[in-house]
Amino acid sequence: MEQTTSDRLKTAILLLAVAGLVTGLAAYVAGRGDLATPLWVAGVVPALTALVIEILRSIGRGEVGLDIVAALSMTAALIFGETLAAAVVAVMYSGGTFLESFAEGRARREMHDLLSRVPRTATRHLNGGLEEVPLDQIAPGDRLLIRQGDVVPVDGTVASDAAFLDTSALTGESLPVRLVPGGAAMSGSTNAGEAFDLTATRIARDSTYAGIVRLVEEAQRSKAPMSRLADQWSLGFLAVTVAIAFAAWWFTGDPIRAVAVLVVATPCPLILAVPVALVAGLSRAAHYGVLIKGAGPLETMARIRTLILDKTGTLTDGRPQIVSIDSHDGMSKDEILRLAAALDQASKHPVAQAIVAAAKARRLALPVPSEVAEIPGEGVIGQVEGRKVIVGGDAFVAARVGRAADDFPALDAGSVLVAVAVDGRMAGHLVMSDPLRDGTAAMLDGLRQQGITRILLATGDRADVAERVTEGLHLDGLRAGLTPDQKVLLVLAERKHGPVMMVGDGVNDAPALAAADVGVAMGARGAAASAEAADVVLLVDRVDRLRPGIEIARASRRIAVESVVAGIGLSVLGMIAAAYGYLTPVQGALLQEVIDVAVILNALRALRITPGATAASPPPAAVPGQARLSKDPTA
Repeated sequence: MEQTTSDRLKTAILLLAVAGLVTGLAAYVAGRGDLATPLWVAGVVPALTALVIEILRSIGRGEVGLDIVAALSMTAALIFGETLAAAVVAVMYSGGTFLESFAEGRARREMHDLLSRVPRTATRHLNGGLEEVPLDQIAPGDRLLIRQGDVVPVDGTVASDAAFLDTSALTGESLPVRLVPGGAAMSGSTNAGEAFDLTATRIARDSTYAGIVRLVEEAQRSKAPMSRLADQWSLGFLAVTVAIAFAAWWFTGDPIRAVAVLVVATPCPLILAVPVALVAGLSRAAHYGVLIKGAGPLETMARIRTLILDKTGTLTDGRPQIVSIDSHDGMSKDEILRLAAALDQASKHPVAQAIVAAAKARRLALPVPSEVAEIPGEGVIGQVEGRKVIVGGDAFVAARVGRAADDFPALDAGSVLVAVAVDGRMAGHLVMSDPLRDGTAAMLDGLRQQGITRILLATGDRADVAERVTEGLHLDGLRAGLTPDQKVLLVLAERKHGPVMMVGDGVNDAPALAAADVGVAMGARGAAASAEAADVVLLVDRVDRLRPGIEIARASRRIAVESVVAGIGLSVLGMIAAAYGYLTPVQGALLQEVIDVAVILNALRALRITPGATAASPPPAAVPGQARLSKDPTA
């Protein structure tokens, strides 16, 4: 609400300044100069008042910016009767702040989606019945019913025979986890199997998910403010402006020359060119599926040197896929897959759904199963076209066909083995895994060409799984088994190498995304928490969108700098001419208008940026020890 009020105020100030300038000019042309002056003053006063307030706030924060030059020029013009020049400056300045607000504002929302992911109530057993109670009424020892698809509301232990939980949003483990009675269930995980009972061990505010929410909020509060491009030029330009204006007044004794210098010096190239170029860059990036939440993140994105990537859902697809089919007794691989997928249509298990998706991708006809019985976390039994089919874990299926479970010693870490039996015989096995996305190695090499000097993997998954999946990627480091707070520590530790970008898609990534200089969320399937905490959201489920996003950010910033340098150079020449008396304040304001138009037209070139056509930085030299991997979150 605060940001919306600020936007409305800036819009109102711009409209008043424009109205004052236009109506004053109309009165002046109509021969009512006596009416034109108060109209111009009326347009200047709101802008000047807001400007002075902002200057005082900046000084209170220990900051000195370009606002002082604009305030000096408007004030001096009003004092010495150059009201038209003051009105022109007011319009230009308020227009610049409006554009900047447009580029920055309304992009970052509150953490409402993160907080709303956990239900506000839970189902509790009481006196042989069930009741819905608010989360804050749950106490340790309460027995809760967690239905299929429910998010676990508080930390607890499994009180039923078994539970099947999807913990990918919390730990990065892409495959669901089976918990035995007494097993610890984390809040924020999702029930991927049948309903089960949970015995609460913590109250809601002390549970895992609530802790992650607090980590995100703390990381956002402690995050270093992004340095605006215009601020980097402000102090030097302010010194040059004051020096020229003071010299013009001191040596000529004519205060009007100082006013003309200040009017020409009003930093519109900085105020206008930077936000215009960056807004154009934001629009261009969105065209490529990269939503950047404001000009500040885009500026910082252009300076990124270290990239930290999550594994599940980022480098990998985040969904188990069939990597091989082992056939027994001569049955074809497609027939094994068809029968297994037909039966699995009756199951909501993530692995079952992946098998169905694989069969449909091969355009296999899937008949409707019958007499289906599912044992949660174990497997499914049923009839398909009159044949008895069993699909599930190897031990589960082997026990039902009267044979010993097969031994697969070469099975890769992180893979899942699904056995398929037909009519009492073992028909084959499906090997499932969460493989690396296609083109990942080429994508990372392309990012290095864009100036990224360090690329690391940070995952909550096991080290053996992470090492297998990322083999051959030439990462500068791998940190496995990380908790959300350890990911934050890694981000903070990597800042010594330069600005850090963190890419992730799960709830466990949200604190690190908030702490990074630029946090990037996979928005297509990622958790709402990561999208809220991030500065950039990839609207398509493709991490290779990072490269065009960074290219556009770098090109937009380069165009902004070019516009600033050209505009300030012309402004300095105009200030010198004004100091020598060649320009009156009004002429100086008009000259500044010409400069403004030139730099804005140049800044709008950012709308035509084409990734792949921009000049790329040469690939950085190999980092010593690049192949060495570490599991220390602060290494």
